[in-house]
Amino acid sequence: MEAVIRAESWPIRGGFRIARGARATADVLVLELHQRGAVGRSECVPYARYGESIDSVTTEIERAALGLDLHRGKARIAEMPPGAARNALDCAIWDLETALTGTPVWTRAGLPAPPSPVETMRTVSVGSPEQMGAAAKAFRNASVIKVKVDGTDDLERIEAVHESVPTAKLVVDPNEGWSVDQTLAWLPELASLGVAVLEQPLPAGRDDALESIRDRPVPICADESFHDRHSFDLASSRYDLVNIKLDKTGGLTEAFHCVAEARRLGLGVMVGCMVSTSLAIAPALLLAKAATYVDLDGPLLLEADRDGALHDRESGVLRPSPSVWGGA
Repeated sequence: MEAVIRAESWPIRGGFRIARGARATADVLVLELHQRGAVGRSECVPYARYGESIDSVTTEIERAALGLDLHRGKARIAEMPPGAARNALDCAIWDLETALTGTPVWTRAGLPAPPSPVETMRTVSVGSPEQMGAAAKAFRNASVIKVKVDGTDDLERIEAVHESVPTAKLVVDPNEGWSVDQTLAWLPELASLGVAVLEQPLPAGRDDALESIRDRPVPICADESFHDRHSFDLASSRYDLVNIKLDKTGGLTEAFHCVAEARRLGLGVMVGCMVSTSLAIAPALLLAKAATYVDLDGPLLLEADRDGALHDRESGVLRPSPSVWGGA
């Protein structure tokens, strides 16, 4: 099996800002696995927050791909740590098997039907309350809007978005940017501002204070505190939902396990993503029906998407495209 890796940079429409900073491009890695004339493709997003870079993930993929065989590849991948490199290899093998067998991914995953079109939440990145309120007006028909905040004028930002789109549920995401005092002070205010979920208010590893907050006006979702099935030991006592992202779980295979375990524990599921193209989003669409919330608008944040993508930027409806990934 031959592995071909390339780095790509995709401009983000208008830029993107969260609590940790701003960026103008989505920097991704594309992996192609070649075997017997067939090609399996995937995309991952190396993320500095988790100690990853384009170079480090490229090296990790190259090492794991040496002598990789399709039949033994899954066992080798399962031994890798969760993260972008394992995600790339896992999803590329799913796609390669489809190319070799002619059987679509959804069939081999044991799903009763192919993934159907799904509406994703839309994202308003960090800005002034006035800027965020104006940006939210573009999503006036959205059912759910994610509101990125950073621990400063956050209640004003949330209120501005709520006033612009009062019919939308809001998912507020500080990206670990709140303190315990801020969380305790602001949490009671959120429900009246249309907030349905508070996502990862406290830094991962310093979120034990959530265990003592039993009376929650809105549920709290783990993102940076949740990676793979081993994260449930702590997450299940601190959070009401978990955000499952393929670049955190290390691929679709582990993500299916995480969905099943979340259901067993009675936790809600958000299916999320990094800012990326449809090649990274396509595998995650297989999880959408099992999710309480779908947050897969990464491609809709870009200036342009891959050829063959079928998503509707205006409505926020994501449509699977077998020509992009996973189709026979």
